[in-house]
Amino acid sequence: MQTKTLQDLATEIRQRGPAPVERWNPALCGDMDMRIARNGDWYHQGERIAREALVRLFAGILRRDADGEYYLVTPVEKWRIRVDDVPFVTGLLEVSGSGREQQLTFTTNVGDRVVAGPAHPIDVHYAADGEPSPYLLVRGGLRALLSRALFIELAGLAESFEEDGRSMLAVWSDGCRFTLGPAE
Repeated sequence: MQTKTLQDLATEIRQRGPAPVERWNPALCGDMDMRIARNGDWYHQGERIAREALVRLFAGILRRDADGEYYLVTPVEKWRIRVDDVPFVTGLLEVSGSGREQQLTFTTNVGDRVVAGPAHPIDVHYAADGEPSPYLLVRGGLRALLSRALFIELAGLAESFEEDGRSMLAVWSDGCRFTLGPAE
């Protein structure tokens, strides 16, 4: 199996320009020793990738396929990588408007700006111990984990409503109501 350096791959990506990864369908080349940690840090061969520009470059060719796996995809190559939870993290929230007219704009660690709404829903999963994991669909099946601080900020914007006899909290964005969880 051919081994490609991180620098080789980055050079190829830069030369190709904006990546329409959803249209590319090359054969799988193998597994790359690259991992995205739950906190959004990217690692190659066990070393954290410190260059933000390089991380953004790789994020631009990242895709999640129907098999649930994550791949770095170019027109001629497809490399499987590991993702601990989801590939992105949000840490910045901009709020405009209020009530049902409110818009929540999130910025990810790789620079994607996304308005939560019909095409970009917020979904909160709760672990058995009650710990929330809030996610935002960013693009092409790729999601971002909302940081704890940002989730607390969202809870401060929430309004309560009744569902099946339970008091729940939800936020509005782009005409959609997103349930955050129980009010208690």
